[in-house]
Amino acid sequence: MRPADIPAVRVEEIPADAVLLDVRENEEWAAGHIAGAVHVPMNEVPQRLSYDPGPITPEATVVVICKVGGRSAQVTAWLRQQGYQAVNLEGGMLAWDAAGRPMQADGGVPAEVI
Repeated sequence: MRPADIPAVRVEEIPADAVLLDVRENEEWAAGHIAGAVHVPMNEVPQRLSYDPGPITPEATVVVICKVGGRSAQVTAWLRQQGYQAVNLEGGMLAWDAAGRPMQADGGVPAEVI
């Protein structure tokens, strides 16, 4: 799947019932993430789906998120090859933050995208 063929969604177009899958690393997640998102670092996605997929099912609309959209595009392509209804968040967490959408951080500190 070529990068231009990977379906993407803008922040304001995310379906209300979508599962948000954040594939960033642990320190990125801790610094700032979307409340209610599922966190599975990119390299752990295949293993995680095999033993504990949680809400990430082939029937669900899965919006895949990283910092700018590169890693999430790769995961989106892989998920689609596996039969999932996955789309990439265009612009990633930087776009989410720029749109003024709420974020939270671990440890009670102000949230930021790193």
